Amino acid sequence: QVQLVESGGGLVQPGGSLSLSCVASGSAFFINGMGWYRQAPGKQREFVARMVIGGTPTYADSVKDRFTISRDKNSVYLRMNNLKPEDTAVYHCNANIRRRGEATWNEYWGQGTQVTVSS
Repeated sequence: QVQLVESGGGLVQPGGSLSLSCVASGSAFFINGMGWYRQAPGKQREFVARMVIGGTPTYADSVKDRFTISRDKNSVYLRMNNLKPEDTAVYHCNANIRRRGEATWNEYWGQGTQVTVSS
């Protein structure tokens, strides 16, 4: 079984910063892309950022130049600067994973971590 576990959310004032982390745990699996999505109350889940190790990160226009995604083998991180109230959401980690012995890649999701930007 593979699990994604996020950490690092919280309450921050507008203009502040937060860092999120996500670690994939389990055994015998391979990870391709990892990234972050978010879901605000009453809204659909939306893409935030994603990257493949050794590749060029991609960002949603709304977070470009404020958020930075980084990776290592089984983890993904999101550094969020100059946070705005509209960044308030539950942030979910996402990974494209193939378990050893299986032929297909599948999408895995973490439970999410709350980020609240408010004065």
